[in-house]
Amino acid sequence: MVVFLPILLALSLGLGLAFLLLRYLFAKREPPNLPPGNMGWFPFGETIAFLKPHKSNCTGSFLQEHCSRYGKIFKSHLLGSPTIVSCDHELNMFVLQNEEKLFQASYPKAMLGILGKYNLLMVSGDLHKKLRSFAVSFIGTSKSSPEFLHFVEKLSLSMIGSWRNSKQVSFYNEAKAFALNTMMKQLLSIKPDEPLASKMLKNFETFMRGFVSLPVNIPGTGYANALKARARLTSTVEEIIQEREKRSKVGSGVNVDDQEAGDFLDVILSKPRSLLNREEVVSLVVDLMLGGYETTATLMSLIVYFLAHSPNALQKLKEEHQEIRKSKKDGEPLNWDDYRKMEFTSNVISEAARCGNVVKFVHRKALQDVQYKGFLIPAGWKVFPIISAPNFDATLHENPFEFNPWRWFDETTSKKLAPFGGGPRLCPGAELAKVEIAYFLHHFVLNYRWKIKADDCPLAHPYVLFRRGLQLEMTTVQGYI
Repeated sequence: MVVFLPILLALSLGLGLAFLLLRYLFAKREPPNLPPGNMGWFPFGETIAFLKPHKSNCTGSFLQEHCSRYGKIFKSHLLGSPTIVSCDHELNMFVLQNEEKLFQASYPKAMLGILGKYNLLMVSGDLHKKLRSFAVSFIGTSKSSPEFLHFVEKLSLSMIGSWRNSKQVSFYNEAKAFALNTMMKQLLSIKPDEPLASKMLKNFETFMRGFVSLPVNIPGTGYANALKARARLTSTVEEIIQEREKRSKVGSGVNVDDQEAGDFLDVILSKPRSLLNREEVVSLVVDLMLGGYETTATLMSLIVYFLAHSPNALQKLKEEHQEIRKSKKDGEPLNWDDYRKMEFTSNVISEAARCGNVVKFVHRKALQDVQYKGFLIPAGWKVFPIISAPNFDATLHENPFEFNPWRWFDETTSKKLAPFGGGPRLCPGAELAKVEIAYFLHHFVLNYRWKIKADDCPLAHPYVLFRRGLQLEMTTVQGYI
């Protein structure tokens, strides 16, 4: 051990000198007029501190400290790249609205491996426009169709009815099953009671655990398991496509020409093959299931979490749904007009998105040198618009850390927020998710009261999760099931 001590000291000294040299050379290459900031320590920069989990209903210590020291726009070195971090709402919107002009989506290679080359997050240009147009068209038609509304209400009643004899419910898990079952029915006509539904739910859960893990592709790691789960999901969708094509060839399949006649896969398969190749079709179906599963379930859980701590908002929400129920006959289902009456419900959904922050930040890269507010954003640098930061900006919102759905009666509130992104990449399924959640809330608040059993809270990890599954103690009230 003594023999190797001088060698270890020499290596440490050499590494230290190498680091100082690299830092010096990098500093010499830095262009002028960059925002202030700290590039951190080679080779990780400030990545570890930036990604440190924190409560999602705040910005976290890293952003708080950096904004206090450097302002809302600062430089850093994150995820292996020099980066401009923006907690400024105006710059965030400027970046999002100048997609493909001044900025471009630029996610880490590890995410490409796990999401696939045709994922909506990763693709850009004409390919992104093409894939997104299919998603937007189908979702726009589905959200108000009687078939979709009836299914969502039936599924909501089934789920909350199953809790009748339960004193405790793991709500986050229940919400994920509800959201995925909704998407599987709309996209692939897979019913919740089919064995394939539970199999796909298990694969999606494995996928999401690996998605937020270290990208180390070694057997047994979360990342490696996620890659396998994605492959299994892809294989399942491919098998469904092959089966439908076989049925179509023998004349027993469904060949639709409009979106109301079949599910999303029917619609896609009815289009000319020149529009979408097989890989694009499979990736789009998996992407929509993933987006509808994770985002909707998380937002549902955030709403239930905040309502548990906001008795006044819960009471107002209950009153709105009691009024809607009074206008219905016994057992009469909800319809699109009922949804449009749910004004306070919409406010609750928006406020939970503001306070809980389903998406913390997005990845962009500058395509050219950009001057903004006297600062230079150099070409090739990454740009991280922190979507969550303006949500807690006291100059934009009064008492920003307070859950206050009434603030949304002010029409200017929505102009200060971007919970579902913005520009060409505005979340295509946002309205569909709102309909699902509103229908669920209608029956939930009329049938149950709840409190959070454990000391649980939403965590930005960086994607929001509940470590304890949001365990609820349930109390049944006289409802309408």
